[in-house]
Amino acid sequence: MSEDDPLDLARQIANSYRGKGTPGSPGPRRRSRPVKPARPRNEDPSTIADLLGEVVRNQGWADKLDDQRIFTDWARIVGPEVAQHAQIEGFQDAIVQVRASSTAWATQLKLLAPRIVAKLNEALGDGTVTRIEVRGPQAPSWKSGPRSIRGARGPRDTYG
Repeated sequence: MSEDDPLDLARQIANSYRGKGTPGSPGPRRRSRPVKPARPRNEDPSTIADLLGEVVRNQGWADKLDDQRIFTDWARIVGPEVAQHAQIEGFQDAIVQVRASSTAWATQLKLLAPRIVAKLNEALGDGTVTRIEVRGPQAPSWKSGPRSIRGARGPRDTYG
């Protein structure tokens, strides 16, 4: 094909627009403008998470919600084995009340208490927990059940 061929010239122009251009030609130049981030407007919708976060901050509930993380993150912080045998019963004044599944686990938790306090403070923030109170399992109640007697003095009256 010759240089004067109009069809060849049309192909070269089309290829240059597609980015293929003729060898050595840079192709069409495009101006790029920096993209400005959209500013939020009052009429733009907000997510529920943003609205709830604003309510929590305005009401001063952020500290209370941070303290509740001890209940939700307990298994992750202390590990699955300890979490299986130790349930949190309460958290007040930087003291965690824990109920152990057996007396053996209660003893182990009392020995591990300083390490657990350190792990909790590392995960939840320094000074969040100062002490752990470990309680053993609940003893069975003799006050009610099929073998109880009204007005009795407790287990010593049960066996005769």
